[in-house]
Amino acid sequence: MGSHDGIMYYTLGQRHGLRLGGRRGESGTPWYVVAKDALTNTLVVARDHDHPWLYSTTLVAGQLSWVAGVSPMLPLTCHAKVRYRQEDQACVVTALGDDDTVLVTFTVPQRAIAPGQSVVFYQGEECLGGGVIECTPTHHATSVDPPWAHLPSMGGGAV
Repeated sequence: MGSHDGIMYYTLGQRHGLRLGGRRGESGTPWYVVAKDALTNTLVVARDHDHPWLYSTTLVAGQLSWVAGVSPMLPLTCHAKVRYRQEDQACVVTALGDDDTVLVTFTVPQRAIAPGQSVVFYQGEECLGGGVIECTPTHHATSVDPPWAHLPSMGGGAV
């Protein structure tokens, strides 16, 4: 469909700067980044603000920092935010084998959880701590392979 300057310059849910608008005979509906594949340098876009691939119920976070200086007893039922000004979201935080990585499972699917961004944990008004989002394991959980898996790699940044 096109090319890009590198997937590191795009984030899940991004709408602006994709250079995909203005094609003759198209609806003018905006495109959104719905997936990124670092191995093939592929950026996947769709014309749906609420595309199912933008939603995930889990994330893995690392580089944890706890306000109390130590991790609370896990698993922990609390609330979390994955973006500024977001409403608190009910979740369960579970240890993943070491003291610096957790699995966060949300009650309600979250839109555009972006690796590299922060997740912050709360108990009521109290901030417990947070970490850096590493991945969203349930992303694309409805298919075995992403729909672009059958396509040859386009190398220089396929869109």
